[in-house]
Amino acid sequence: MTRMNRRHALSLIGAAATLPALGRPALAGTKINVGALHFTSHAASFVAFERGYFSDEGLDVEFKFFQAAQPMAVAVASGDADFGVTAISGGLVSLAEKGAAKVIGGALSEEPGIDGQKILASNAAYDNGLTSPAGLDGKSFGITQAGSSFHYMGSKIGMAEGVKPKFKPLQKVGAIIGALKSGQIDAWSIVPHIAKGLAGAGKVKIIGNVSDYIPNYQVTTVFTSANIVSGDRGKAEAFLRAFSRGADDYNAALVDKTAGDDAAMAMVELIHKYVYADKPLEKAEKSIRNGAMRINKGAALNMASVRDQLNWFKSEGLVKDSITEETLVDPSFVEIVN
Repeated sequence: MTRMNRRHALSLIGAAATLPALGRPALAGTKINVGALHFTSHAASFVAFERGYFSDEGLDVEFKFFQAAQPMAVAVASGDADFGVTAISGGLVSLAEKGAAKVIGGALSEEPGIDGQKILASNAAYDNGLTSPAGLDGKSFGITQAGSSFHYMGSKIGMAEGVKPKFKPLQKVGAIIGALKSGQIDAWSIVPHIAKGLAGAGKVKIIGNVSDYIPNYQVTTVFTSANIVSGDRGKAEAFLRAFSRGADDYNAALVDKTAGDDAAMAMVELIHKYVYADKPLEKAEKSIRNGAMRINKGAALNMASVRDQLNWFKSEGLVKDSITEETLVDPSFVEIVN
């Protein structure tokens, strides 16, 4: 057995105490599960993992992949996942009302001047006159579940146009894509890497932009369990620091395009491990580049957009009227804007 004198022990304690200040992790070896979708919009998490930013914070990350937002919210609330990065859903709001989840930051955003989410029509519906969102009255609009971001977008688009789409829950993004391509539903709205890929292949038609109806939309947020917020704040702060570094790299490479061509290609190759991984890189590259939307710097949260979403959930009777912004959001982790 190795023996240790008092001076040696004190020197080790002092060195350990300085590790966080020197950039070494205070949470070394902390295992966490992070919820994600196989979307370009989740790139900040993928970059933080691949480039060691999570490891720098002492976080040992494993991804749990989902096909819709609400199941991810349930997983975070139950402890099956520690953090989620996806759209606000009625399920997430209800879980927050039960004291099980909290939004702690912002992620993907619609931003003026950056090509964002698209409104799509099936080829059959387009040929029958659905050539703009104004024609959505009575048309079937694909959503995963009631209270999903797709439901919110479709409803807001309909309200702006004075029309009422018929929402069709199909549970999974893949099922919606299949239904739209086959003409079983008439319309949908989705992030650009999927929308442009489908349209470019001649499978659907683009008939509008979500940003024309929901400007500055906070498309996705970062959320965690209320237990982590109240009892393990350091873990949440570490996650957000690493996530934000990943977002900075992603924005510089593919959104602002300030990092140079080599960095952009390296980013495409990194994301390709998680998005369109079943396709050759040369076929996936265009879609990945086309999907580049802003991920908020420092995980800043657009509270005006969150407020609008919460008010919509209430107006549709999807969540209780008594739920407040404070119920859903803990504003102490990141910058709150608007």
